[in-house]
Amino acid sequence: MTTSIATVGAILSVVAGIMNGVFALPMRFLGRWEWENVWLPYILVACLIMPAAVVYFTVSAPMAILAASPLSAVIGALVCGSLWGFGAIMFGQAVSAVGISLTNTIALAISASLGSLLPMLILNPTSLTTKHGALVLAGTAIAIAGMVVSGVAGRLREKNHLALDKVENEGEGTLVGRRRPMRVGMMLCIGAGILSAVFNIGFSLAQPIIAAGISAGHAASDGTNLVWLLLLGSGGIVNVIFCVYLLMNNHSGQKFLLPELTRLVVSTILMGLFWGGAIFVYGEASTRLGSLGPALGWPLFLTTGLLVSNICGIFTGEWRSTAANTKWWMGWGLAVLAVAILVLGEAGAM
Repeated sequence: MTTSIATVGAILSVVAGIMNGVFALPMRFLGRWEWENVWLPYILVACLIMPAAVVYFTVSAPMAILAASPLSAVIGALVCGSLWGFGAIMFGQAVSAVGISLTNTIALAISASLGSLLPMLILNPTSLTTKHGALVLAGTAIAIAGMVVSGVAGRLREKNHLALDKVENEGEGTLVGRRRPMRVGMMLCIGAGILSAVFNIGFSLAQPIIAAGISAGHAASDGTNLVWLLLLGSGGIVNVIFCVYLLMNNHSGQKFLLPELTRLVVSTILMGLFWGGAIFVYGEASTRLGSLGPALGWPLFLTTGLLVSNICGIFTGEWRSTAANTKWWMGWGLAVLAVAILVLGEAGAM
């Protein structure tokens, strides 16, 4: 692997992170819908329609590749994808419960640490003692520190519920869903972080599927796209079942008949395209980052996403009317995250 290829991989990880950082923004303007009305079309696009379409147009013999792959890799992808599906539900519920910034910070801090270290141990444990492995670990540690600092800022902001409600009422719309007690929101964030890491672990366990595709004469990206179909498809089914249950239980299906249906549907489709697209770009980046692709690309992907989501939060008014010390914490958090991106980018270029 040449340096230029690895550099492209690092750049693609950043691009994927940017897409990941902006995907949830439409949720701030979908308050006329219930959570399940938003989440169902988003999941259908991001986890079922897009992966199936990508595989259909890019992989000539998907069943042959799966047949040549170890059964353990296929089952690992399906199981990890299903577990991630529950994490995606927790993430979506947490965004409604405590806000985009705090949810992203806590969930991504946990996911970045577990999702980087465990794949490294799975794929190449000896790399921990190399300069490259040490740089990956250092970048991940800096990223987690930045997320913790950003989390402090988010927690300070969330304490002032009156100011936060005022900000949301002044905006163009309200955040979809409903708020919950902070302890419930925190549990949802933690659960989302742990199960989000399982997603990258599943990607690591499914690497033999990519190898099988290469052996059959396919490009590495073909096998990667097939892995995403397994991971996202199994997780997507879990989310669809949960959304259908909520639609029936809450009698919220009638909200699909609102006069603003076109605007609401387009917004959720954009969510799905941005997030689903981010995953496929991340997969393309991982194939260019060598044997430690999932271990290196994942924290770079998540750190960039958190940095961008917090910057978006600033521009959309999430931090308006907050105290100066809260903004100070967030400023330092963003600065540390920027350093983490530079360190992980350097690791990718090695």
